[in-house]
Amino acid sequence: MDRTHGQSGRDEQAAGGPGTPSSASASAAAPASTGQAPAPSGPAGPARVVTLTAGDFTLTVNPVDGSEIEPLRPGTERGRPAKRDAAARALRDADARPPVLPGSPISARPLLARGEELERLVRLLGRGRSVRLTGPSGSGRSALLDAVAARCAGLAPDGVVRISGYGHQQPGELLHALYATVYDAPRERPERDELLARVRDIGAVVLLDDLEMGGSALDELLRATPECAYLLAATPDTKAPSDDSHVEEVFLTGLGREDCVALLEAGLGRPLTDEETAWAGDLRFASEGLPLRFVQAAAMLRQRDELNHSDEDDDEEEPGVFEERPRDSGVVPLPTLAEGAAPAELLASRVSESARAALRIACALGGELPHHAHLPALVGDTHADTAVAELLDCGLLTPVGTRYRLAAGVARQLEDVGYGDTASEEARTAARHYAWWTGHASVVPERVGREADAVLAALAGADVVAAAVLARTAAPAFAASLHWEAWERVLRSGAEAARKAGEVAEQAYFHHELGVLALCEGRVDRARAELETSIGLRGALADKRGTVAGRRALALVVDREVAGAAASPPLRLEAPAAAPEAVTVATPATPAAPAAPAARTDAVTKAVPAAKPAPALRSGPAAAPRVDPAVSAAAVTRVAPVTPAVPVSSEAVTRMTPVVPVSRGTEPPTTLSEVFEDAFPPAPRPAPPAAPVPAAAPAPPARGQGRRRRVLLAAAGALTVVALGTVVSLAMSSSDTEPPADGPAVSSTPTSAAPTTVQQNSGNDPAEEPPVTAPSEGGATPGASAAAPSPGRTPGRTPSRRPSSTPSNSPRPGTPSTAPTATEATPTATETGEATPTATAPTGPGTATATSPTTAP
Repeated sequence: MDRTHGQSGRDEQAAGGPGTPSSASASAAAPASTGQAPAPSGPAGPARVVTLTAGDFTLTVNPVDGSEIEPLRPGTERGRPAKRDAAARALRDADARPPVLPGSPISARPLLARGEELERLVRLLGRGRSVRLTGPSGSGRSALLDAVAARCAGLAPDGVVRISGYGHQQPGELLHALYATVYDAPRERPERDELLARVRDIGAVVLLDDLEMGGSALDELLRATPECAYLLAATPDTKAPSDDSHVEEVFLTGLGREDCVALLEAGLGRPLTDEETAWAGDLRFASEGLPLRFVQAAAMLRQRDELNHSDEDDDEEEPGVFEERPRDSGVVPLPTLAEGAAPAELLASRVSESARAALRIACALGGELPHHAHLPALVGDTHADTAVAELLDCGLLTPVGTRYRLAAGVARQLEDVGYGDTASEEARTAARHYAWWTGHASVVPERVGREADAVLAALAGADVVAAAVLARTAAPAFAASLHWEAWERVLRSGAEAARKAGEVAEQAYFHHELGVLALCEGRVDRARAELETSIGLRGALADKRGTVAGRRALALVVDREVAGAAASPPLRLEAPAAAPEAVTVATPATPAAPAAPAARTDAVTKAVPAAKPAPALRSGPAAAPRVDPAVSAAAVTRVAPVTPAVPVSSEAVTRMTPVVPVSRGTEPPTTLSEVFEDAFPPAPRPAPPAAPVPAAAPAPPARGQGRRRRVLLAAAGALTVVALGTVVSLAMSSSDTEPPADGPAVSSTPTSAAPTTVQQNSGNDPAEEPPVTAPSEGGATPGASAAAPSPGRTPGRTPSRRPSSTPSNSPRPGTPSTAPTATEATPTATETGEATPTATAPTGPGTATATSPTTAP
């Protein structure tokens, strides 16, 4: 008798052919059990060539030669897809639930002590609030989600959507799953911008079970779907949402004593005895009232009843000769408290052999149990498909999305008792079986996508040869089923397995597929790296067809890079808009003398400090007073004021070109300050009244007028020098003090500056050069007055025109002198406008000599 009779056509198609799943899977039992790769039997169908629309590209998935990608042709663009109606959503929701199991149906378990939480969840979801349902594994979160889905069926315009978040750490795949559930868009995977635009219009109650992400990733999911209300079921160790997500928290606790006893009686089908009630109370204290523990406890009590033959019919009948096992003479006692807290070993020892074999396969695959249609081929028993219902009734399995996996803590308990000893052999057998099944032409890609977790688990536990073969056959199916997260994982695992196995051709295929996947997802740099690696490997193999396909895909990468560079040009620094006064450059009316020392004039602005006088040579603690600045300023020739504060000199200025382009004036900058002023103009402010800038140098005056002006200037200078000499002589004659007694006995003969006479030299007569002396110890600067201390008695005589440098040999101690002993150097005004500075040099210890400038005869 075929025990799989009556299952749905969807499960029949999953087996790989039109026949029953047991017969189709049994054909692979022999090669799978012997560990050899099975060859496809029967008439080979056409290759599964699937054409998809991925953003702006048309992707052709070819399992034989690899995927081909090309731009979307004009006129083939699809419009906005329509949303599914209520009937289509119901069918889609049924496909997202675990499959119907063969065998006797399992009785529904009651939902006890969850009425308050149910009402609160429905009320919050009705207000559009998102809720996080937190509870430990085995607390009944999935059962509560089923009750909420039934209550919120007509609450949102797009209905209720169930999504499994198991194994998803990023919201990308969850958004694609939500999009595929609500919109009727087969063979289409939109790019990210289009996906976000479409899911923004979805208004549904989304039940997300087994959530594994939180924080910023969960915030991104909630922001992408503002019209959806989420019910997120997670364990306490899952990362919590951020404070700005505004997600409500609902915690599930354990059941009370009465509820635990009621759940145990519902699973056992009879009332409990006093001994069993006391045992249930102790188990409730040890397990903190988790409903899963009492589902497993009910299974242990049922097995105990079967072993003790507690039914009345069994007590009246005598054991027959055709019974498979003899009846136990003793009575099986109640399980211990330790067995009730960790019941996996005891429950597994009392199930069928096929169920124990299925448990070994699940332990080898990391807790993932294959679809019940694969168990006959994997176990070697034609009736092994009923093992799933048997294990689910015992509480050893739990539904996760469209599949089943071991319940929380069961895998660890089974591995401790030896169920994981044959994990490598079981994983290799599963990998070879899946390599045959995923490569069969009659298996639709959607069915392979539902089995993705078991396939990936088999791929991780198999050897390199079996892993490379499985990845080669499963990758096209994952690509066609739009399960691209599994596609990327299987491609990376296959590339590593092919590298270890030395399969260069397969390695080139995996890198090509990774490049195509990265190009479809907009990761241009990754696409270029993968495609260049694939082209290099295929070039070494002289694979011309594969090389051409890789170069075509690489050309699309180059086009995307060029388009991206044109869309976002590199950052360039631009100069800010300069104020009109910031770019105006004033040029001096006449070029400045290159070697003339600048004296204090009326044209000096506040930005340029006055020339510092030379430090005076001290002859004691007191220094000689300086000459009055007004008198010194009157003895120099006045120069016309110019706009630049700093005199322009071509030898002292290094021209600099600013890096940032600036708006310049009509004249190029000639100083460093002007360059920086142009590059970084000040903030705009009201322009002060500026002097008019001459457009060009003024024309030279007439010959006669210029000569008369120079004569007048020379005469004024001569009178000024005479007046200055008179004032200095009077000051020197009035000083008759003695230096302090403890000061040094140093004296010097005061000298006076001779009045300068203006002579009209011809152009052929050279001017007489002044005597050259060594610079002073204080480092006198040109154009500054050199004053020397003059302790001792000063003779009261009229200074002569020739300077005297005879020191005094008889100083009087204790008589300080306050009169100046040196004159300020005055430039000589000649026809050529040149001035000769005064240089001083010490002639001996404590002796100061001042030399006045002389004019050429």
